[in-house]
Amino acid sequence: MARRWVCGLLSLLAVAAAAEGNAEPLIRLPTQQNEHDAAPAPAPSAEEGVTRWAVLVAGSSGYVNYRHQADVCHAYQILKRGGLKEENIVVFMYDDIANNPLNPRRGVIINHPNGTDVYAGVPKDYTGDQVTTKNFFAVLLGNKTAVTGGSRKVINSKPNDHIFIYYTDHGSPGSLGMPNLPSLYAGDFIKVLREKHASKSYSKMVIYVEACESGSMFEGIMPQDLNIYVTTAANAVESSWGTYCPGLNPSPPHEYLTCLGDLYSVSWMENSETHNLKKETIKDQYEVKNRTASSDYITGSHVMEYGDKTFKDDKLFLYQGFDPAKANNTNRVPFPGLEGAVNQRDADIIFMWKRYEQLNGGSQDKLRVLKEIKETVAHRVHLDSSIDFIGKLVFGFEKGPSMLEAPRSSGQAVVDDWDCLKRMVRVFESHCGSLTQYGMKHTRAFANLCNNGVSEAEMKEASISACGGYNSAKWSPLVLGYSA
Repeated sequence: MARRWVCGLLSLLAVAAAAEGNAEPLIRLPTQQNEHDAAPAPAPSAEEGVTRWAVLVAGSSGYVNYRHQADVCHAYQILKRGGLKEENIVVFMYDDIANNPLNPRRGVIINHPNGTDVYAGVPKDYTGDQVTTKNFFAVLLGNKTAVTGGSRKVINSKPNDHIFIYYTDHGSPGSLGMPNLPSLYAGDFIKVLREKHASKSYSKMVIYVEACESGSMFEGIMPQDLNIYVTTAANAVESSWGTYCPGLNPSPPHEYLTCLGDLYSVSWMENSETHNLKKETIKDQYEVKNRTASSDYITGSHVMEYGDKTFKDDKLFLYQGFDPAKANNTNRVPFPGLEGAVNQRDADIIFMWKRYEQLNGGSQDKLRVLKEIKETVAHRVHLDSSIDFIGKLVFGFEKGPSMLEAPRSSGQAVVDDWDCLKRMVRVFESHCGSLTQYGMKHTRAFANLCNNGVSEAEMKEASISACGGYNSAKWSPLVLGYSA
């Protein structure tokens, strides 16, 4: 239960410097030209008439998920130093980490073992119960009337503008987590991206996603004609990984019991901080994929890319801004790669165990944490066994497990009918309890039920049979909310 995965210092990846653009002569009438004319004026810069916008989303809550809000705060600092205006950066985070009683440095959030505070100055645009899929979509579409609460800041972009989206959280096949359910489903996200493109309110968009199975949000369904480039921490069938965790190398300061960052996220951000973004390209930064996995991929993940790849030679400053202090930075040879990491879905157990070890023996707090560990593990076992049993009931005892777990072929979406997937999730949670961040991995099973024509009535009957004797108010979706 308290097993640790050991990870080495994350490396910074080398990239080639790109050539600067040449100036063009000023166009003049023949009558205006003479030998005393001034030298040709330079062409407008790539920045002229372009406003950079950004949406940063931490889709979790709780001190156990410290790393997600640390990632988002760090990203904000990079963009702000890069010259993006605060009114053009929209931040979603639950904001329950910095001043959490478990935070050893009250009011401070760090994203690296030797890192400085990344929390100071971060705008609280959408916090607490305002961090929802509905608000995220409304903000992206620039629909201020659809926003509930918060700063009411939205992406009011124009046709020439650039948009950068960074989302970090737990994920599952076809969905991303939100601290206030329901989750964000891929089918809905793609519809919103299409709507944003149809509004002709941006020129190009770049999306970075850190989550387990994050590739499944775009695999087989991300259009290539929306002027949107996407890169994800993992492919459609694997976990993403936490880093700077207790017991890793480097580990956080001894007083921290939780992971400080996510492997892919700190990789791209540390890359941005150490390079001249007027020379670094999107394509260059994609090469941080070499930092996110061990050679055998037992730990770590495959960074992926989707959508429109025709503008990968764009310089990153067009999306993340440019910090003048980095003007003289040269692209460097990478440090040694990954030695290990913590699976995102196990980070909560590691945190609770570290908390248990820290507390005095026999104390009420220690007993309470032990009870929480037992309940969490028991619910995990319940979820796994219930899904397994449902598969056997629907597809037979021999074929059931393999039918539920089988990924679809590369290039296919995880499910054909996204509404069916949501219905299956709700039916299951109604009878078997909340999926939780751990159980999100089972959405592939629900997708496969839909892909094989299983009806909602069949799913209900199987769920009742599998979970009829399970009664835990703590895990009720009426308390925690439905994932779909």
